[in-house]
Amino acid sequence: MQILQPPGWPRPKGYSNGVVASGKMVFVSGIIGWDKTETIVSDYFAEQFRQVLKNTLAILAEANAKPSNIVRMTAYITNREEYLEAARSLAPIWQEIMGMHYPAMAFVQVAGLLEPRAKVEIETTAMIPS
Repeated sequence: MQILQPPGWPRPKGYSNGVVASGKMVFVSGIIGWDKTETIVSDYFAEQFRQVLKNTLAILAEANAKPSNIVRMTAYITNREEYLEAARSLAPIWQEIMGMHYPAMAFVQVAGLLEPRAKVEIETTAMIPS
């Protein structure tokens, strides 16, 4: 996997501008912050974010993939201000679960998610080297 960082551009914090990878592709559906009984774990953004990452890694493990195989994530959030308020607590959660791996990422504010209590939903693409 190669991180794409144009010369002279500042290094992004918490994501990469682009990634080049080859191998077996793994696609993870939009995942929300509920547990295996489909119960939302918390009404706090940061705790839902933590659960989304854990759920994503559990799914990736079924393909023998790990955090370092993730090349892209798209997060859909329901409230920009709530995300910004939680932002400082997200970096330690990310590092605890994902380590120092930062794929290409996008955050998009949406009007709502199908599960009414969900505050964040993340789609993930991973690449397992051949």
